[in-house]
Amino acid sequence: MDYTVTGLVRSEKVKDRYYAEFDSGDKLILTINHIADFGIYTGRCFSDDEFEKLKESAAKTQLRARALRILGSRNMSRGELIQRLCDKGEAPGEAEETADWLEKIGALDDREYAGLIVRHYAAKGYGLARIKEELYRRKIPQEVREEALSQAPEPGDRPYELLKSRLRGRELNREEIRNAANYLYRRGFSWDEIKTAVNRLESETED
Repeated sequence: MDYTVTGLVRSEKVKDRYYAEFDSGDKLILTINHIADFGIYTGRCFSDDEFEKLKESAAKTQLRARALRILGSRNMSRGELIQRLCDKGEAPGEAEETADWLEKIGALDDREYAGLIVRHYAAKGYGLARIKEELYRRKIPQEVREEALSQAPEPGDRPYELLKSRLRGRELNREEIRNAANYLYRRGFSWDEIKTAVNRLESETED
Protein backbone atom coordinates (compact mmCIF):
# COMPACT_ATOMS: atom_id res chain seq x y z
CA MET A 1 0.00 0.00 0.00
CA ASP A 2 1.18 3.51 -0.80
CA TYR A 3 0.66 6.61 1.31
CA THR A 4 0.30 9.92 -0.49
CA VAL A 5 0.58 13.30 1.24
CA THR A 6 -2.68 15.15 0.62
CA GLY A 7 -2.04 18.09 2.93
CA LEU A 8 0.92 19.75 4.61
CA VAL A 9 0.20 22.70 6.88
CA ARG A 10 2.59 24.68 9.04
CA SER A 11 1.52 25.33 12.63
CA GLU A 12 0.66 28.94 13.44
CA LYS A 13 1.45 28.46 17.15
CA VAL A 14 4.50 26.20 17.32
CA LYS A 15 7.66 27.01 15.40
CA ASP A 16 8.91 24.30 13.01
CA ARG A 17 5.81 22.14 13.52
CA TYR A 18 3.87 20.80 10.54
CA TYR A 19 0.69 18.77 10.19
CA ALA A 20 0.71 16.19 7.41
CA GLU A 21 -2.36 14.35 6.12
CA PHE A 22 -2.32 11.23 3.94
CA ASP A 23 -4.85 9.67 1.61
CA SER A 24 -5.03 6.74 4.02
CA GLY A 25 -6.56 9.02 6.67
CA ASP A 26 -3.38 9.06 8.74
CA LYS A 27 -2.28 12.36 10.28
CA LEU A 28 1.21 13.04 11.57
CA ILE A 29 2.80 15.89 13.49
CA LEU A 30 6.19 16.58 11.92
CA THR A 31 9.13 18.92 12.32
CA ILE A 32 11.15 20.82 9.77
CA ASN A 33 13.77 18.05 10.05
CA HIS A 34 11.21 15.47 8.95
CA ILE A 35 10.29 17.63 5.99
CA ALA A 36 13.94 17.85 4.94
CA ASP A 37 15.06 14.32 5.78
CA PHE A 38 12.09 12.55 4.15
CA GLY A 39 11.59 15.04 1.31
CA ILE A 40 7.96 15.65 2.20
CA TYR A 41 5.65 17.72 0.01
CA THR A 42 2.02 17.57 -1.06
CA GLY A 43 1.64 14.70 -3.50
CA ARG A 44 4.70 12.83 -2.18
CA CYS A 45 4.05 9.09 -2.24
CA PHE A 46 5.46 6.81 0.48
CA SER A 47 5.83 3.05 0.37
CA ASP A 48 4.80 0.98 3.40
CA ASP A 49 8.37 0.82 4.65
CA GLU A 50 9.02 4.54 4.14
CA PHE A 51 5.77 5.50 5.85
CA GLU A 52 6.50 3.29 8.87
CA LYS A 53 9.92 4.88 9.26
CA LEU A 54 8.40 8.36 9.06
CA LYS A 55 5.67 7.41 11.52
CA GLU A 56 8.20 5.94 13.96
CA SER A 57 10.41 9.03 13.71
CA ALA A 58 7.46 11.36 14.26
CA ALA A 59 6.33 9.39 17.32
CA LYS A 60 9.85 9.47 18.78
CA THR A 61 10.04 13.23 18.29
CA GLN A 62 6.68 13.74 20.00
CA LEU A 63 7.71 11.51 22.90
CA ARG A 64 10.93 13.48 23.39
CA ALA A 65 8.99 16.74 23.29
CA ARG A 66 6.55 15.40 25.90
CA ALA A 67 9.43 14.33 28.14
CA LEU A 68 11.05 17.76 27.88
CA ARG A 69 7.76 19.42 28.82
CA ILE A 70 7.49 17.17 31.88
CA LEU A 71 11.03 18.03 32.95
CA GLY A 72 10.24 21.68 32.34
CA SER A 73 7.58 21.59 35.05
CA ARG A 74 9.92 20.25 37.76
CA ASN A 75 13.15 18.35 38.28
CA MET A 76 12.88 14.58 38.51
CA SER A 77 14.96 11.44 38.38
CA ARG A 78 15.31 9.06 35.47
CA GLY A 79 13.08 6.56 37.28
CA GLU A 80 10.39 9.15 37.97
CA LEU A 81 10.37 10.30 34.35
CA ILE A 82 10.10 6.76 32.99
CA GLN A 83 7.25 6.05 35.40
CA ARG A 84 5.47 9.27 34.37
CA LEU A 85 5.78 8.45 30.67
CA CYS A 86 4.52 4.90 31.23
CA ASP A 87 1.59 6.25 33.25
CA LYS A 88 0.73 8.38 30.21
CA GLY A 89 0.58 5.27 28.02
CA GLU A 90 4.09 5.10 26.58
CA ALA A 91 5.78 1.71 26.17
CA PRO A 92 8.50 1.02 28.78
CA GLY A 93 11.15 0.45 26.12
CA GLU A 94 10.39 3.75 24.40
CA ALA A 95 10.36 5.56 27.76
CA GLU A 96 13.78 4.06 28.56
CA GLU A 97 15.15 5.12 25.18
CA THR A 98 13.85 8.65 25.70
CA ALA A 99 15.50 8.79 29.14
CA ASP A 100 18.78 7.66 27.54
CA TRP A 101 18.55 10.52 25.06
CA LEU A 102 17.78 13.06 27.78
CA GLU A 103 20.79 11.89 29.79
CA LYS A 104 22.95 12.16 26.68
CA ILE A 105 22.00 15.81 26.09
CA GLY A 106 22.34 16.63 29.80
CA ALA A 107 18.66 17.29 30.48
CA LEU A 108 18.45 14.39 32.95
CA ASP A 109 21.08 13.81 35.66
CA ASP A 110 20.33 11.64 38.69
CA ARG A 111 23.52 12.63 40.52
CA GLU A 112 22.82 16.33 40.18
CA TYR A 113 19.19 15.82 41.18
CA ALA A 114 20.14 13.69 44.21
CA GLY A 115 22.59 16.35 45.39
CA LEU A 116 19.86 18.98 45.07
CA ILE A 117 17.49 16.89 47.19
CA VAL A 118 20.10 16.33 49.90
CA ARG A 119 20.96 20.02 50.15
CA HIS A 120 17.31 21.07 50.10
CA TYR A 121 16.14 18.77 52.89
CA ALA A 122 19.26 19.29 54.99
CA ALA A 123 18.69 23.05 54.80
CA LYS A 124 15.09 22.54 55.93
CA GLY A 125 16.30 20.74 59.05
CA TYR A 126 15.80 17.07 58.19
CA GLY A 127 18.08 14.25 59.27
CA LEU A 128 19.81 11.64 57.11
CA ALA A 129 17.11 9.00 57.54
CA ARG A 130 14.41 11.30 56.18
CA ILE A 131 16.64 12.48 53.34
CA LYS A 132 17.42 8.87 52.45
CA GLU A 133 13.70 8.14 52.39
CA GLU A 134 13.13 11.05 50.01
CA LEU A 135 15.85 9.83 47.64
CA TYR A 136 14.30 6.35 47.60
CA ARG A 137 10.80 7.72 47.06
CA ARG A 138 12.04 9.70 44.06
CA LYS A 139 13.49 6.54 42.49
CA ILE A 140 17.15 7.52 42.79
CA PRO A 141 19.34 4.40 42.26
CA GLN A 142 21.01 3.02 45.41
CA GLU A 143 24.55 3.79 44.29
CA VAL A 144 23.64 7.40 43.56
CA ARG A 145 21.71 7.66 46.86
CA GLU A 146 24.73 6.53 48.85
CA GLU A 147 27.05 8.91 47.01
CA ALA A 148 24.72 11.87 47.60
CA LEU A 149 24.21 11.01 51.28
CA SER A 150 27.98 10.81 51.81
CA GLN A 151 28.15 14.48 50.84
CA ALA A 152 25.35 15.58 53.16
CA PRO A 153 26.33 18.29 55.66
CA GLU A 154 26.79 17.28 59.29
CA PRO A 155 23.70 18.01 61.44
CA GLY A 156 25.78 19.99 63.93
CA ASP A 157 23.53 21.77 66.42
CA ARG A 158 20.41 21.36 64.29
CA PRO A 159 18.77 18.60 66.43
CA TYR A 160 19.38 20.66 69.58
CA GLU A 161 18.06 23.84 67.98
CA LEU A 162 14.93 22.09 66.74
CA LEU A 163 14.37 20.48 70.15
CA LYS A 164 14.80 23.78 71.95
CA SER A 165 12.47 25.54 69.54
CA ARG A 166 9.88 22.77 69.89
CA LEU A 167 9.89 23.00 73.69
CA ARG A 168 10.06 26.78 73.98
CA GLY A 169 7.35 28.09 76.27
CA ARG A 170 6.35 24.63 77.48
CA GLU A 171 6.84 22.99 80.83
CA LEU A 172 9.95 20.82 80.59
CA ASN A 173 8.71 17.40 81.73
CA ARG A 174 9.36 13.87 80.52
CA GLU A 175 6.24 13.68 78.37
CA GLU A 176 7.00 16.91 76.54
CA ILE A 177 10.61 15.85 76.00
CA ARG A 178 9.50 12.45 74.71
CA ASN A 179 7.06 14.04 72.26
CA ALA A 180 9.75 16.44 71.06
CA ALA A 181 12.22 13.56 70.67
CA ASN A 182 9.70 11.65 68.56
CA TYR A 183 9.28 14.75 66.45
CA LEU A 184 13.03 14.80 65.76
CA TYR A 185 12.96 11.09 64.95
CA ARG A 186 10.21 11.64 62.38
CA ARG A 187 12.39 14.31 60.80
CA GLY A 188 15.07 11.69 60.24
CA PHE A 189 17.54 12.21 63.09
CA SER A 190 19.14 9.20 64.77
CA TRP A 191 18.44 8.31 68.39
CA ASP A 192 22.07 9.10 69.24
CA GLU A 193 21.70 12.59 67.81
CA ILE A 194 18.42 13.05 69.64
CA LYS A 195 19.84 11.77 72.93
CA THR A 196 22.76 14.20 72.68
CA ALA A 197 20.35 17.07 72.05
CA VAL A 198 18.10 16.07 74.97
CA ASN A 199 21.02 15.69 77.37
CA ARG A 200 22.35 19.10 76.38
CA LEU A 201 18.97 20.75 76.88
CA GLU A 202 18.43 19.09 80.24
CA SER A 203 21.93 20.08 81.38
CA GLU A 204 21.34 23.70 80.42
CA THR A 205 17.96 23.67 82.15
CA GLU A 206 19.49 22.35 85.38
CA ASP A 207 22.14 25.05 85.23
